Amino acid sequence: MLFIGLMSGTSLDGVDGALAEFSGDRITTLGAAYVPFPPALRADLMALQGSGLDEIEREALAANQMAQHSAQCVATLLADAGLQAQDVRAVASHGQTIRHRPELGFTRQTNNPSLLAELCGIDVIADFRSRDVAAGGQGAPLVPAFHQAMFGKAGQARVVANIGGIANISVLGGDGRVTGFDTGPGNVLMDGWIDRHQGKEYDVDGAWAASGKVLPALLTELLKEPYLAQPAPKSTGRDLFHLEWLDARLAVHAEAAPEDVQRTLAQFTAVTLANAVKAYGAAADAVYICGGGAYNGVLMEALGAELGNQVLLASTQALGVAPNRVEALAFAWLGHRFTERLAGNLPLVTGAAGGRVLGALYPR
Repeated sequence: MLFIGLMSGTSLDGVDGALAEFSGDRITTLGAAYVPFPPALRADLMALQGSGLDEIEREALAANQMAQHSAQCVATLLADAGLQAQDVRAVASHGQTIRHRPELGFTRQTNNPSLLAELCGIDVIADFRSRDVAAGGQGAPLVPAFHQAMFGKAGQARVVANIGGIANISVLGGDGRVTGFDTGPGNVLMDGWIDRHQGKEYDVDGAWAASGKVLPALLTELLKEPYLAQPAPKSTGRDLFHLEWLDARLAVHAEAAPEDVQRTLAQFTAVTLANAVKAYGAAADAVYICGGGAYNGVLMEALGAELGNQVLLASTQALGVAPNRVEALAFAWLGHRFTERLAGNLPLVTGAAGGRVLGALYPR
């Protein structure tokens, strides 16, 4: 069976797509595509991260645009693989998270799966997080179950760390036990800071951060964030970590050079991620990185230093999957789980009352 997974993450940069074949326990990646968001849509989605006037209409219009770009991604995947719409069982579309408040009983992903089904002529599965939240869970992270299916190895403990806008870890015990949670910011603060000062969406290979130095006093202040000390299960997002959060902590560091702040933010991500690995994945002998952070050389170097030489640090490319394809592939897997009526969540990870079939179907 062929499935397409679509993912737009906290970085708000575009739609990542993956085409995958599922045969028994085997998952084969057949293709990948990426459709960037135009600046206007990215700005609209960013504005929807906070309260504002006429939110219902603005979100609906953004959802329509999301569907158009998602359909373009699907069309590219089909064309590259020489396939027709009828060859694909379903498209699993995550949408764009604009609110994540599981403590209030909801999570909101902007999406228009009905329009996407019309545009693609393929069944669409969407709204993957709400059922877990309804069952008392965090609704995130959902990728650890997929990480186990894709990267788990009997008798070997591994950690898979996704560094997107928010960072999360999956601790894959060699005995099949899986734990995981959101560790804190991944790229979200670094992306916002370079956008403010240089008008760029992200710091390519950490080049700007490399021109600065770590500010120990600022790093200490950042590490005081209460979320970091909370026990798992837990999840977070832009609802907590945003530039206003950073500005409040920069108030006594007004003289700091922007490049030094950027370098400190990279260190903040590295330290919080390494601390989580040490606390929950100490038995692991390898940490594999996916997400955009895997392409940030400064961040990877800082993470390696924090973890120490006794732990192998590599990207998921070493396991056969490019770091920027993992999350879209995870939602293809969740789409497959939905069609088989199998649980897609892990209660130990999200805190849900039990395993739940995740998603809702929008037939073609």
